[in-house]
Amino acid sequence: MRHPILRLIPVGALAGLMLATAVQAQTDAAKVYKANCELCHGPDGSGNTGPGKAFHAQDLRSNDTQKQSDAALTEVITKGRGKMPAFGAKLKPDDITKLVAHLRTLAAKK
Repeated sequence: MRHPILRLIPVGALAGLMLATAVQAQTDAAKVYKANCELCHGPDGSGNTGPGKAFHAQDLRSNDTQKQSDAALTEVITKGRGKMPAFGAKLKPDDITKLVAHLRTLAAKK
């Protein structure tokens, strides 16, 4: 008869792996944001930076931005809009999806 605690080890390892994956995804998205978006939109997403003011960057925390669907935000990031360049050739689709999820977190920090 195996000890009951031995049955919990695989479950604990799986839970730890899932948590590490979630943290990694969040970290990856933050890195993608910092490398590609922060210059204009700022660390908080407000657009309150020199380049952001010059290019009239959207406040990513605003209701107008946050009420857009994930598909609409993905399209803007991929194809660009106005003075915002397209990032579809630079970023992987998976990174853009993570980036959209990261943008959703900026509203909560407003």
